[in-house]
Amino acid sequence: MSKVIRLRKGLNIPLKGKAEKILVNQGLPDKFAVKPVDFPGIRPKMLIKPDDEVKAGTPLFFDKYNPGVMFASPVRGRVVAINRGERRRILEVVIKHGGSMEYEDFGKADPASLDRDAITGLLLKSGLWPLFRQRPYGIIPRPGETPRSIFISGFDTAPLAPDYDFVMQDSGNEFRKGIDVIKKLTDGKVYLNLNADYPPSDVFAGLNGVEVNYFSGPHPAGNVGVHIHHLEPVHKNGKVWYINPQDVLVLGRLFMNGIVDFSRIVALTGSEIVKPRYYRSMMGASVDILVRDNVSGGNNRYISGNVLTGSRIPSDGFIGFYDSQVTVIPEGDHYRFMGWAEPGLDRFSSSRTFFSWLMPGREYRHDTNYNGGERAYVMTGEYEKVLPMDIIPQQLVKAIMVEDIDKMENLGIYELVEEDLALCEYVCTSKIEVQTILRRGIELMVKETS
Repeated sequence: MSKVIRLRKGLNIPLKGKAEKILVNQGLPDKFAVKPVDFPGIRPKMLIKPDDEVKAGTPLFFDKYNPGVMFASPVRGRVVAINRGERRRILEVVIKHGGSMEYEDFGKADPASLDRDAITGLLLKSGLWPLFRQRPYGIIPRPGETPRSIFISGFDTAPLAPDYDFVMQDSGNEFRKGIDVIKKLTDGKVYLNLNADYPPSDVFAGLNGVEVNYFSGPHPAGNVGVHIHHLEPVHKNGKVWYINPQDVLVLGRLFMNGIVDFSRIVALTGSEIVKPRYYRSMMGASVDILVRDNVSGGNNRYISGNVLTGSRIPSDGFIGFYDSQVTVIPEGDHYRFMGWAEPGLDRFSSSRTFFSWLMPGREYRHDTNYNGGERAYVMTGEYEKVLPMDIIPQQLVKAIMVEDIDKMENLGIYELVEEDLALCEYVCTSKIEVQTILRRGIELMVKETS
């Protein structure tokens, strides 16, 4: 039976630059990349080298810890670079697109006639297994495990996030086929969670074997971690998986057409975008073709994802594996003399520091300035106002800082990943890098409990 869960805690950040519901087909860029840094906890082992020719679906590397988990090329082309960072950590596998698409053939299949092992084998072979992530830890699940349930969030409340009802239109057949695949991977429920403030899209209606629930409220009401917490909380030995709606389409295309097609619609957003719109693109595509002649100002921050949890990329960087949004905002490398004493009518503040709170509904041109430096980490109660979960976040962060594993477990680290505490970092008066600390705590838990 469906539930309607209304959340009051949270915060909507009113930014300029929301994408108009206009879909543009700009074509594909010259370069693509698959970035191992998009997958926490893996150790990539290369299967290709520079100058190798690949097709869409050709495996590029696998996880040393789980050798069956492959990561595939999104396009046909030639490997032109394997970029490395500190200690020779692999950052990107860059592929120059060959101009036309050619796919590895994995064969069409009917998920209804296959068992779980056969579906798992096909997903591993095709490189689509990484589309799934698990809680706890927000990592790629191990192939031999069976999740207690699988979650799909059909809406996103992050700043300037894409509208999935618009993105998913005309994709009903692929989505239903993807759902048929997902149902075979768990003995429990498949949850589809939608926005209670709007009627559901036709794509999400009439699905068999799926429990549909509705959430409303400010961000992070669309976060899958919030949905899991309110419907089926995770614990150390109770793993659940989750997957993005557009990635469900990728699963459907594999079984319908026998190919790996990473096509997706990307929202180009942000105050510095001249024409913020939706674009047909693909996982790992260079953003150069999207932002060229479409950006104002000369000193901007390019983000794959949203402003709270996205990754910084150069102006010709690549869309992340799990991202359906690119955001461009001004850099915050300028300072205001006695800025805290200004009326601040053009500046948004979650704590009503400025008089802009007298103008509800106004949108703001936010930059990346911290507006201060790190200071004493004191209890303020601000975190609890923006986290609609039965968790004490500041005490958890302090437990991670001192590496107290027992307290970390008791305070709910199994339920969280970075996006769940992103607003806590945003409102933090002490300027603590909460998301970085949380990932460090998760890595410690994986090391100590595996």
